[in-house]
Amino acid sequence: MESYGLIGHPLGHTMSPFIHEKLFEASGRSGEYSVMDIAPEELSSKISELKKLNGFNITIPHKVPIIEFTDSLDESAERYNSVNCIHSENGKLRGYNTDCDGFLRSVDNDALGGKVLLLGCGGVGRMMAIEAVRHGGELTMAIIPEAVDMAKELAGEISEKYPDSKVKTVFTKDVSGSFDLLVNATPVGMYPKCDACAVSEEAVAGCGAVFDAIYNPGKTKLMKLAEAHGIPAVGGMSMLVYQAAVAHEIWYGGSFSREQIDSIIRDASEALERNFK
Repeated sequence: MESYGLIGHPLGHTMSPFIHEKLFEASGRSGEYSVMDIAPEELSSKISELKKLNGFNITIPHKVPIIEFTDSLDESAERYNSVNCIHSENGKLRGYNTDCDGFLRSVDNDALGGKVLLLGCGGVGRMMAIEAVRHGGELTMAIIPEAVDMAKELAGEISEKYPDSKVKTVFTKDVSGSFDLLVNATPVGMYPKCDACAVSEEAVAGCGAVFDAIYNPGKTKLMKLAEAHGIPAVGGMSMLVYQAAVAHEIWYGGSFSREQIDSIIRDASEALERNFK
């Protein structure tokens, strides 16, 4: 049986084993998926052990440090200098970033190429900002005052890499106007503070579609506000499942129908809800 896994630290409750087991089941393939809590100072000593796996996923804090131990990088990993998926073949490690694929498969790409309102600009928000401008989107980053320096740095990076991009920054409290897509990359609304929303209902009502990177709860207050206004809203579980599915495509050429992915998203959301009742 082929062996795969997830490395990170600290690793508390994670949906990865559940999702990957469902993906193996959907593909009709046998695969073992384990979770390995590896402290930063232990990473180098664990590489020989990790090379015995057929592939593995990487989460915080190893997404950048793991690059040192790869033999090659896919363009996606080079673009973000971040690796969350490794394919191991004949002892050679190739790094990929499937977070961007998970995001792109979860949002309407036409909307992403329109007027995009991004809440937050750190962590996963950096990837979402870059994908928006790569797709021709007109990007507005809504931030809190503490994130001004981070936003300036990201805007500068985008301007350097994509000279024709249109990027502006506003404070979250000052958001106004209409947008084709609203993307939440902040933790506002995450369990257990589920009654919070990073922007006003008025701001939400001015958007054509909503994507919230939060997956716990499955339906955030932001999503509920959007749906109350008849606005389609997608939660972070979609991105989580899709990025995992892309890993299976990389590892052994896995292929999944939209119906299979939708079923896994529902199953994973229900399992998460049971765990946090």
